[in-house]
Amino acid sequence: MLRLEGRVANHDGEFEAAIEINTETGLIESVGPPAGRSDLDLRGQIIFPGFGDIHIHAREDAGQTQVYKEDFATVSAAAIHGGVTQVADMPNNPVAPVDERRYLEKQRLTASSAVHVTLYAGIGPQTSPLERHVPYKAFMGPSVGDLFFSSQEELEIVISRYRGRNVSFHCEDPVILRESRGEPTHEQRRPARAEITATEFALYLIEKYDLVGKLCHYSTKGGLEKIAAAKARGVKVTAEATPHHLFFDDSMLTEENRLWLRMNPPLRGREDRLALIEALRQGLVDYVATDHAPHTLEEKMQGISGVPHLDTYGDFATWLMAEHGFTPTQIARVCAWNPGRFVNEFLPEGFGKGYGVIAPGYVGSLTILNPDAPHLVRREAMKTKCGWSPFEGYTLPGRVTYTILQGRVYPAR
Repeated sequence: MLRLEGRVANHDGEFEAAIEINTETGLIESVGPPAGRSDLDLRGQIIFPGFGDIHIHAREDAGQTQVYKEDFATVSAAAIHGGVTQVADMPNNPVAPVDERRYLEKQRLTASSAVHVTLYAGIGPQTSPLERHVPYKAFMGPSVGDLFFSSQEELEIVISRYRGRNVSFHCEDPVILRESRGEPTHEQRRPARAEITATEFALYLIEKYDLVGKLCHYSTKGGLEKIAAAKARGVKVTAEATPHHLFFDDSMLTEENRLWLRMNPPLRGREDRLALIEALRQGLVDYVATDHAPHTLEEKMQGISGVPHLDTYGDFATWLMAEHGFTPTQIARVCAWNPGRFVNEFLPEGFGKGYGVIAPGYVGSLTILNPDAPHLVRREAMKTKCGWSPFEGYTLPGRVTYTILQGRVYPAR
């Protein structure tokens, strides 16, 4: 039995408590009043339900052609370093999980990960739903392989087969992207209107086909009111925000960092960034999800889009608290409770009531933060195989001290 005492932050409140985790079942056995007996000294720290990152790219598939960037073992090491206890991996691999056989092949590879991995299945022009219950991802614009669509009409024909399923959308309109190819900068080639137009269509599809929808890595202020209106009329839609769209904006781009900070969708303006932060605080945006996209240093210098974030997930949460006044309960909501609700319906047996809350019967995976431990982010400390971070050189106000996976303690290092 692992016993911890200290300040607990769930999505619905903070309290002092003693937590007992059964290390055999991996589940929380009890939550009660403190009695002065703890296996770890957690004074000055906050105990959260285990953080979940529901949008990552681990790179590993049956073809093994991209494991030089990341694999399930190294993505697990980066996740633990960042206080992340469960992840959901995207399907845009060279050997994409689009049918039962490929999905099972990829699922077997996740055995090398210490953190739990949920796999999305891919939606493409020729795909159909799997027999098993899984989340899906639709890339409305260009992606790896053939998992994307050239027009709204083509996308709707396929989505009609997925009625009632859980589908996440990468919202960039392919027609607008083609029209913008000649613009001088990456940011102008992927304009905000491409995301807003795609958002409108994604919301239409979610409502028409009764999907459980999610909008990935949202970046534009202009689309937030459309999401709000859809939620108000009962559309089953949620939205993610990434650390890079919350921390950086296009006013921070220089000739020196422009390639490092290239991603899809790109960085937006300061107003977009601040609007996203407020939407996350108010609950209009539901998750901090990293879009962890590991690429080598050489690839970044060639202009490939994507940045890694798993190593700094928990540390970034302390930035939201220190710089933007997020309460621990708000952090628990967007980093643990909502991600837990997303993955819990896909969990196999043995995970009790699932992830997302510190209460008896839930998974005994926790994230423990010291919110007052400023530190400089250094490349040498990263566990991701690609070995770098967009936060290098920035001082974050706090850090992960322990990641606990089903009762197993991983101290920060």
